[in-house]
Amino acid sequence: MIFAVLPVLVLPISAASPSLPDRIEGAFFGCLVADALSLGSHYEYDAKAIKQAYGGTISRYMGPGEAMGGTTHGVGWGRRNYHPGQKAGDQTDYGEYNLLGLEYLASRSGAAAKAEVRLEGLVPYWQQRVTSKSWGAWLCTQTKQTLQQVSQKVPYDRLGGMSNAMSLRHAAAYAVFDTEAEVVKAARTMMFTHRNSEALGGGEFFGRVAFRIIHKNLKPRQAIEQVASDMGGWFKQKAQQGIAKFEEATDPTKPLFKEEFVDDLAMTSMARLWDVGKSEPIKVGKASPTEGTLPSSVYIILKYEGDIVAGLKANAMVGGDNAARSVAIGLVLGAYHGATAIPEDLRSTLNAWPKAEKLLRSLPLLRELRGKSEL
Repeated sequence: MIFAVLPVLVLPISAASPSLPDRIEGAFFGCLVADALSLGSHYEYDAKAIKQAYGGTISRYMGPGEAMGGTTHGVGWGRRNYHPGQKAGDQTDYGEYNLLGLEYLASRSGAAAKAEVRLEGLVPYWQQRVTSKSWGAWLCTQTKQTLQQVSQKVPYDRLGGMSNAMSLRHAAAYAVFDTEAEVVKAARTMMFTHRNSEALGGGEFFGRVAFRIIHKNLKPRQAIEQVASDMGGWFKQKAQQGIAKFEEATDPTKPLFKEEFVDDLAMTSMARLWDVGKSEPIKVGKASPTEGTLPSSVYIILKYEGDIVAGLKANAMVGGDNAARSVAIGLVLGAYHGATAIPEDLRSTLNAWPKAEKLLRSLPLLRELRGKSEL
């Protein structure tokens, strides 16, 4: 007798649709949880080394390089502790930037609380925050460059460098703005340290996807395909690349399906070698350039659509610049499942959760929505 081998599908944990406030909170905390899970293996480019160090898979938040001797191997930058001020349950620079965005939005009051994000208010706040002792995490090249530009009185509309590394920072904006155009404006403005069209467009892409999940109740693939079609061109090609790889990796008739390190191989197979002039080449699919981060994030989102925790952990286990992917993956899966889908063990040990929850619920749209739901 011959039995057909069917693919294993991850079904949604709950058939109940999350409420609008829950989706908004999920988008933000999905980012932080995904990022914190990436802290321990951030910039470790050897997925096999991560699996061995974690005894199979990650089970809790890890400090920088924890279980790997306190350092990670950032190909091209060498082995080091990239986040010397952080501990288990803290954030990488990607998570810190989303916290910075939340803190800035919460600092505004009166009519300004609902106003568009403007660099005149954001840049001074940013400058103080990223140079304070509370930062603790790695300062990326674009942040350092922009700090130098600000000190040299470069006009705000000329700030930033040309790195194509995506750095999504607007997760708190959904608690303020209720139109897609306003969220996109916030996403681009909050990434002011970057001027590259691919990087800025990557942030916009996931910003639009999450918005349509939150407000139009779309499933991730529906939202991804819609936004890809609307943005077109290069962004459509990158999204389709991630979708195609997801379909290949979940097809039991394909060799990739049977691989032990399927997610790692899927990401690197979508990439070219990135010649950064260092000692070792980097596969872009695992590094921060948007050309790899966008399709790799789409791949993880679709493959683990039904299980947010499995998806966030799978991303951490691949390594590389997993934090660059984490904020996009966490934003979308969090928006889809809602904050209530995040288990208690990941809530109670995320160091920023209590303060962030209070600030997030103080933002005008979420405060209004939660007030209505409690009537």
